[in-house]
Amino acid sequence: MEENKLERKYGLFTAICMVVGIVIGSGVFFKAQTILQKTEGNMPLGILAWIIGGLIMTFCILAFASMAQKYEKVNGVVDYAEATVGARYGYYMGWFMSTIYYPTLTVILAWLTARYSLVFVTSCWPNFPLLIPAAEGGCVVGPECMVLMMFYLICAYAVNALSPKLAGKFQTSTTIIKLIPLGLMAVVGILVGLFGPQHMLVSNFATAGTAGSTAAPLLASVCATSFAYEGWIVATSINAELKDAKKNLPKALIIGAIIIIATYICYYIGVAGGASVDVLMSEGATKAFVNIFGGLLGNILNLFIAISCAGTMNGLMLGCSRGIYSLAGRGEGPAPELFGQVDKKSNMPGNSAIMGLFFCGFWGAYFILASVLETWGGAKAFVGTPFESVIFSFDASELPIVTLYAMYIPIFINWMRKATDEKPLKRYVIPVLAILGSLFMVYACLVGHRMENFWYLIVFAVVMFIGSRFCRKKA
Repeated sequence: MEENKLERKYGLFTAICMVVGIVIGSGVFFKAQTILQKTEGNMPLGILAWIIGGLIMTFCILAFASMAQKYEKVNGVVDYAEATVGARYGYYMGWFMSTIYYPTLTVILAWLTARYSLVFVTSCWPNFPLLIPAAEGGCVVGPECMVLMMFYLICAYAVNALSPKLAGKFQTSTTIIKLIPLGLMAVVGILVGLFGPQHMLVSNFATAGTAGSTAAPLLASVCATSFAYEGWIVATSINAELKDAKKNLPKALIIGAIIIIATYICYYIGVAGGASVDVLMSEGATKAFVNIFGGLLGNILNLFIAISCAGTMNGLMLGCSRGIYSLAGRGEGPAPELFGQVDKKSNMPGNSAIMGLFFCGFWGAYFILASVLETWGGAKAFVGTPFESVIFSFDASELPIVTLYAMYIPIFINWMRKATDEKPLKRYVIPVLAILGSLFMVYACLVGHRMENFWYLIVFAVVMFIGSRFCRKKA
């Protein structure tokens, strides 16, 4: 019987739009403030961080694009890991993504959606009652934000588990919506910052912070960009539906990467045209939106940001719902017979989706307690030494992403060893650049997060050890 194949229905322009839509998410709204904080307002240093992070993304994209062309019947990084390194390594990568990577990013996006939703509500109705007033951070750490965050998580689970078609339509709509605030702020913010009465952009560049005199702020900022640039690995899976994929896929990935980097940098500069760096570091981009567009339009754009965050969360929840199922389909993971079941009505792996929601609940509780509320902030280890740190407190939005970059390295190395029929550019040059970029990202994480890496690696080791108990592949 002839094997069913996906129709090659997409041209170059559509492929570029797909790449841009997959990668551009909520990270730029969230991390623009973080990068300003890490560089203490040094705008040029922040722009350099966006460029370096974008180049690392581009090198890795090109390396995986070569694999996508060679292994045309497989999709996703787990399959590339199996094809190059081996089935056991592919399992561990799949286990990591199912239990740590997807859930941590999903809960952070749920929190961001709740945060910007409350910012929109309290901006429209300043007297809206919050247990912690908005002026005191109620939109960020208040109980209303936590409840709304859990509500959004459950809604995303319900949509993906019960109505995949509705989830797909929601994803398409939010992809368009997310570009509106980015484009408006990039264009209008730069013009206002340059030609407005306060010349805010000129002032912000002229008063660059002193933190840029050392390498640590730059490395920490590059690490922060990883969250905004993440998602590109999904883009390599469209090759089976691309017309003339061997020519169009690399073009789409390169052009898409350039558009993404340019969009992020222009937005970052545009935000600085609407408020001083001190205000942006303390209040975020919301103040810049209101200053430039006024209260009404500025608040509407905040609503667009919330919708954009919801769209990204929805896409990540899709990964959470299918994570354990993807392992069960290979006969791996806990109870493959149970988690490999697909509901006949919804055509969704319901048991796997429930497990994905459970992982989100675990990491959501951790994120709220450790990062948002800093519940055990006073419990420090190694007091009085250079290693002094809060026990088991780490940035769940960045460290799992950097872990994935570290896990790419064996894939790139084995690709160079096995791709004997490829030309030197694809076999050696691009993978070496991708390896160097991945190593740089790991180094930036070690320097930028210091002892947070130690606490994270303990948790990572425990989770991976548990995963090893369910691995049935031979070494």
